[in-house]
Amino acid sequence: MIDLVLTVCLVASPADCKEERLTYQARATSAQCMMLSSPYIAEWAGNHPKWRVARWRCEWPEQRSKAI
Repeated sequence: MIDLVLTVCLVASPADCKEERLTYQARATSAQCMMLSSPYIAEWAGNHPKWRVARWRCEWPEQRSKAI
């Protein structure tokens, strides 16, 4: 499992940002995760038109600061 951590901001209020986590099964390195993440980001953005994806990163579950 790997987490794709999106920093998303409201389109109407760009200063209002939050993190969203997408967890999926992958056997990849962090670099491969970043390269393969585009379809997941596009799907999330398409389902959340009021939000803009400002940046993203990949994290392993053990890097989470708190359990989901």
